[in-house]
Amino acid sequence: MVPDTWLLTLTTFTPTAGAAVILAIPRGRDALIRGVACAAAAVPLLLSILLLARFLGPGAPPPDAAGYRFLVEADWIPAFNIRYVLGVDGLSLPMVFLTTLLSFLCIPASASIREAVRGYFALFLLLETGMIGVFCALDFFLFYVFWEVMLLPMYFLIGIWGGPRREYAAIKFFLYTLLGSVLMLLVMLALYFASDPHTFDLRALTAAGQAGGAFRGTLWTVGFIGLFIAFAIKIPVFPFHTWLPDAHVEAPTAISVILAGVLLKMGTYGLLRISFPILPEATAWFAPALAVLGMVNIVYGALCSMAQKDLKKLVAYSSVSHMGYCLLGMAAATPEGIAGCLLQMFNHGTITGMLFLLVGIVYERAHHREIDGFGGLWKPMPVYGGLTAFAFFASLGLPGLAGFVGEVLVFLGAFQVEPIRWIAVVSVSGVVLTAAYFLWAYQRMFLGPVNPKYLALADATARERWTLVPLAALVLALGVYPNLFLIPTRAAVNRLAGEQMRQVWTAPAATPNTPLRTP
Repeated sequence: MVPDTWLLTLTTFTPTAGAAVILAIPRGRDALIRGVACAAAAVPLLLSILLLARFLGPGAPPPDAAGYRFLVEADWIPAFNIRYVLGVDGLSLPMVFLTTLLSFLCIPASASIREAVRGYFALFLLLETGMIGVFCALDFFLFYVFWEVMLLPMYFLIGIWGGPRREYAAIKFFLYTLLGSVLMLLVMLALYFASDPHTFDLRALTAAGQAGGAFRGTLWTVGFIGLFIAFAIKIPVFPFHTWLPDAHVEAPTAISVILAGVLLKMGTYGLLRISFPILPEATAWFAPALAVLGMVNIVYGALCSMAQKDLKKLVAYSSVSHMGYCLLGMAAATPEGIAGCLLQMFNHGTITGMLFLLVGIVYERAHHREIDGFGGLWKPMPVYGGLTAFAFFASLGLPGLAGFVGEVLVFLGAFQVEPIRWIAVVSVSGVVLTAAYFLWAYQRMFLGPVNPKYLALADATARERWTLVPLAALVLALGVYPNLFLIPTRAAVNRLAGEQMRQVWTAPAATPNTPLRTP
């Protein structure tokens, strides 16, 4: 049995160990490299499942005062009070599981990678370490290190193994992310010097921020804006979204899955983990703007999706729209809104992961992604057509599938807050637009007469089906019984929507102080 204090360290750094092993394998041993990569991604997935079982089980380790479990703490750079601190709660543990699941499924989904296989999988595993570390780090400096660890692997994975315009997309991604990183670094240092004693510990910074008076003046506003821009670039929030369609279109299939399924969630996670609890008064001041930006994301992303002829670009803009629901839910600051935000984050990872895998399947066969260039694909590819229909309906929020529950909770939370009720009403139009562009795309691709060029297209293979089935099962399970997600996250949701967040909205209709209850 692995000791609890080692679980998070092993989960975080096993992929890095796998990358080191891969780099030691001679070139040309592609089958061995893929096997090692699969094993190095499988271990964190199994460990994250063990973490979930221990987190929910009767013998779960008790949380600390801030609600974190499986803590590991050690001095790292004592001169500056920088510590190695990992821990998870109901906010971060589902994201760790999502990261390890998608990373594991992306190994077989990378079967089309034929050149520089060793470098590809080494960088991919290093990227996985960075992603897991972001969700586990409880020291701001350590969080920042993991955040930066993700940047270079993603840059090279897009720039080397991407499409024809890969260099442009990679540089654009790098510059946007670098801007956010610089802003985050400046705010991080400002918070460090404003704290007494100086610390990067997120728990101590949160306690100081919740107590009031520690982070005021210029830091109160400029700090929140700096952090918001850093995280908004990653989400992405309009108008910081323009890197996303280019990166998605040019990235290999597996990297698009990771980009949409995990990296976008780091922006919303950063707001909930750092910005909101450390700067609650600034959050109250900027909450109306966040709600408006969420509405803009929802409607603008949906309208852009309707205008797309490239299937991958359609899915990319749908991500912009769906992440807007997360912003709206967290801006409401009600338990229902925040629970909907967290569930939408997880659902978007699974559903959009499915969508990009499905786009990759048809691209490998037809060598294009033009929606109007297909037609009648249901006849030669019935299994593929059925899986695509499932993913489309899940993304548009069909009742009984996971996407429906997250959106309903977001709207329930937003409608409780009178000042943003009109924003919620306008945002509902995004649901209609989402149904329109997905159903229209499906009609053009799968129904009607068969394009003679594609009569002989092979249906989804066993490997391709097994990369999709786990995600489809999660989408169905959470749609039928959302408490699978809501119960583990309930304590974190109520803490985020607790006493300090009550000040976000003071209108009589607002009820952010009512704890989230699950049957």
